[in-house]
Amino acid sequence: MTGFKIAAQTRCFAQSVKKALHTAASLECDGVQIDARNELRLAELSETGTRQLRKILNDLNLRVGSIAFPTRRGYSNPVDLQERIEATREAMQLASRLDARLLIGNLGPLPSDSDVDGRAALADAIQSLAVYGDRLGVRLVVQSPSSAERLDTFVDSLPEGTLSLDLNPAQLIARGDSPAAFIHAAGRQVAHVHAADGVYDLATSQAVEVELGRGTADFPELMGLLEEFGYRDWLTIERRGSRQPIDEIGNAVAYLRSLF
Repeated sequence: MTGFKIAAQTRCFAQSVKKALHTAASLECDGVQIDARNELRLAELSETGTRQLRKILNDLNLRVGSIAFPTRRGYSNPVDLQERIEATREAMQLASRLDARLLIGNLGPLPSDSDVDGRAALADAIQSLAVYGDRLGVRLVVQSPSSAERLDTFVDSLPEGTLSLDLNPAQLIARGDSPAAFIHAAGRQVAHVHAADGVYDLATSQAVEVELGRGTADFPELMGLLEEFGYRDWLTIERRGSRQPIDEIGNAVAYLRSLF
């Protein structure tokens, strides 16, 4: 398996962004994912700050593989939607400044098929963001709790290249869904993958995120399935709530490298 690039979420290190970049480089990551909502905002990054950050990235031989913009409400929620769209555009500007080509956002649950107005409003919002992102060279990639089949149909209903999907195995496992089934149903729409794992305890009906390779997600199988759809892009390691995030992310990098 070749062509995959490994990134780590800087937020998981619980360090400043600049220090997290050095940590990611020391773990032999190819890149990072920066959170534009909770770590670094466009208004906080001056032209001088941008040049300094890009120099650090260049010196460390790192890329910003993606920018995360995890809004509480998704684009399918009409409450304060225009404000959310404007904030997403700012995050896209940040991505462009840092040469990131992907913005990971929250679509929210798809409106029901009978909600014609809701689906039309969502399509309009997504298309406006896609047009804006295209000018900057930034693609919108989304997460959603809706089924892979419905997401695949929705993406197909939009002009080609408008929207792509994020695959997060830990989130799917938490909902009792199969990551492999998601790829079978919507693998051609996937443009970003979170390398995150989890287990679902039937006795307690709760899901727990675990270190990569120790959960239910079969990453050798998942990466093989992704290759069948031509996926050759970022695997972004996400490890939240760990007492030893640096060690566990380092182990995750080594685990993923062993699969290539």
